[in-house]
Amino acid sequence: MLSIRLTRVGKKKLPMYRLTVMEKGRDPWGHALEILGSINPHTTPRTTQLKTDRIQYWIEKGASPTDTVWNLLIDEKVITGEKRTTVHLTKKRRGKMGAKVEEAKAKEEEAKVKAEEAKATEIAEKELAKETTKAEEAAALSAKAEEAEAPKESPEAESPKEEVKTEEAPAEEAPAETEKSAE
Repeated sequence: MLSIRLTRVGKKKLPMYRLTVMEKGRDPWGHALEILGSINPHTTPRTTQLKTDRIQYWIEKGASPTDTVWNLLIDEKVITGEKRTTVHLTKKRRGKMGAKVEEAKAKEEEAKVKAEEAKATEIAEKELAKETTKAEEAAALSAKAEEAEAPKESPEAESPKEEVKTEEAPAEEAPAETEKSAE
């Protein structure tokens, strides 16, 4: 069975890739039937040179692209379709990630509940404040009504208080007199 896949070429720690057609069981660095293009991921933007007509030809002949090559060809609009997942997780890793997701959901729900409780207490406090202001207003109105209903006493009935005046000597003058008498 034929496969269209990437072959690594280039310097150490500076890879470039070739898009090749070869038997699926062969070594990726072995003999390829045909080189269909190249990819340089280190340039900005990524440089891709593809022979689209030859890629179409080999796909028609039954060559199947790998998942990475499939996604690359979709990005370059050589073929149409949906992208495939290229990351495969083990069952153990999926279990750990599932546990993390469940913990995150639980924390999120807990936060929502706390927010709702805080909102409810805030609303209750506002209603209580409104009720207390209404009660204070009612008390003030009733006090005004009582004052208005109570008969006012005439000013003649009240007797003015007499003020008692006492004369005291100024404090500064008294010592001055004692000084004169001492001489």
